[in-house]
Amino acid sequence: LAGSACLAISQSGKSPDIVAMAETARAGGALTVAITNTADSPLARASDFAIDILAGPERSVAATKTFVNSAVAGLALMAHCTGDEALLAALAHLPEHFEKAIACDWMALAGPLETPRSLFILGRGPSAAMANEAALKFKETCGMHAEAYSAAEVMHGPLALVGPGFPVLALAARDASEPSVAEAADNLAGKGAAVFVTSGKATKARALPYVATGHPLTDPLALIVSFYGFVEAFARHRGLDPDTPRNLRKVTETV
Repeated sequence: LAGSACLAISQSGKSPDIVAMAETARAGGALTVAITNTADSPLARASDFAIDILAGPERSVAATKTFVNSAVAGLALMAHCTGDEALLAALAHLPEHFEKAIACDWMALAGPLETPRSLFILGRGPSAAMANEAALKFKETCGMHAEAYSAAEVMHGPLALVGPGFPVLALAARDASEPSVAEAADNLAGKGAAVFVTSGKATKARALPYVATGHPLTDPLALIVSFYGFVEAFARHRGLDPDTPRNLRKVTETV
């Protein structure tokens, strides 16, 4: 692995599989970098360099601020390595964008989610990663089954599950994929689904408020921040404590 880099991300820095990966990569000659919320963790000690994301204590089992800070740290590392001044400028303005994103009201989603036992969350490009994160948070905090799909992929096999009232959340960022995500949202709305999309380009799906950050790689992070505010409120609306999901614990030790 000489001449390569290994980037390991773990909020606790204690997951044995991730620590072992970093140790093995380092022994093989790779430059190892840890992104962690625990500066003196086993992962940090096993790596050549450790980036402390400084998120503070993450008391909730369903991690949110460490997810966002890990992504910001990764983007900052990439921007510095490549000299991407536009991305660095966008990252510098993220705090103010996040404040606005937290204030976005997505509770229009609550009604269509009262009865269904499942929903789709769509994304494309970097927002597909946010769709996966949102689907996981629905499972963890709300006890609901949510499945993440690419806005292109959902128009194939998964389409068979869509019927009248089936809830869909489409996370569209201000990037090259926005028109296709909006088009998929409208196609599903045309089949009777209850579709909500973070875009003004859709004509049939219902638009949710969003914050444009001025860069396609930071836009998806503002979307997940808005989602976190909604999913916490919706979990409490369902009588659940989003900080302590059943069957879960903070550190999962996978070997």
